Amino acid sequence: MKTIAISGKGGTGKSTLSALIIHWLHEKGDGPILAVDADSNVNLNDLLGVEIRETVGGIREEMRESIADLPGGMTKQEFLEFKIHSSLEETPSFDLIAMGRPEGPGCYCYANNLLRDILKTLSGNYSNVIIDNEAGMEHLSRRTAQKIDYLLIVSDPTERGVRAAGKISRLLAELDTRVDRKCLILNRVREDIPETLTDLIASENLDLAFSIPEDELLRKKDLSGEPIWQVALESSAYLAVQQGMATLLEIK
Repeated sequence: MKTIAISGKGGTGKSTLSALIIHWLHEKGDGPILAVDADSNVNLNDLLGVEIRETVGGIREEMRESIADLPGGMTKQEFLEFKIHSSLEETPSFDLIAMGRPEGPGCYCYANNLLRDILKTLSGNYSNVIIDNEAGMEHLSRRTAQKIDYLLIVSDPTERGVRAAGKISRLLAELDTRVDRKCLILNRVREDIPETLTDLIASENLDLAFSIPEDELLRKKDLSGEPIWQVALESSAYLAVQQGMATLLEIK
């Protein structure tokens, strides 16, 4: 079982990359696949064309409200496990579970803990687990996933983006989260990467695995809010992901 986590600052295309990787794994027959939308602002399902009925955040709220009135003889843990499995969206290509945003007061710690426990319970049933993290370093600092085979840090081809990626990379040295390999993915590249940016990537001690070109087809789909699942194979970005991920996994 491989766990691939995608992180980076907001607006870099983490969810799009996650969806393209899921599509690539499905096309190469490397399943079953568990897709995890670990962002409180759920949107991976939109890119994949899947409707979400329940989220981990919603389960957290239900637990808060109904803890004293659980169904017929069920313990809290039994009810939680039932709700977790009912929140799993199953498709012929992949299964999907979403973090969601808790509606009540308080921090996300409990919802994060729920998601961590879910991954421990479910991940053994899948060949690949793809985790689309929220912007920044929140889930990494809370150790949502204790073991990551590949951490893909996504950045746009700018100095600010690469510096943010460097901060995420350095954070890992301070955490117990185990990452076998971490690397940088440059997204929405329109031209050759300038030498100044290449030098910055080296100074941040980042390993550039591959870059993804600006893709007009995906951009139009994004603007219209349409899923990218059906058009991925026609996309230049998908081709770059296909080649880059194949090389990355072969290296390990």
